Amino acid sequence: MLRFIGFAFGVLLLGGLTGSAARAQETAQSLLAIQIRAQGFSCDKPLGATRDAKRSKPDYEVWVLRCDNATYRVRRAPDLPAKVQVIR
Repeated sequence: MLRFIGFAFGVLLLGGLTGSAARAQETAQSLLAIQIRAQGFSCDKPLGATRDAKRSKPDYEVWVLRCDNATYRVRRAPDLPAKVQVIR
């Protein structure tokens, strides 16, 4: 019985972590889309966002945001407007 309870707890924990990562990804793409729309760019339907680890630095994140109409490279620093570059 204890083995089953431990297994069930592990499944629930793993499922919660996987769900959290998916929600974090969804939140990042939504927030980036809101930010670039506020700066005059079009992104009606965000399809995905990935962090560019090579270009990112501490306190300077670089993301690639895929929207239904275009793909953007978004550079973000605290307390500054994002630098947005249209890739496609």
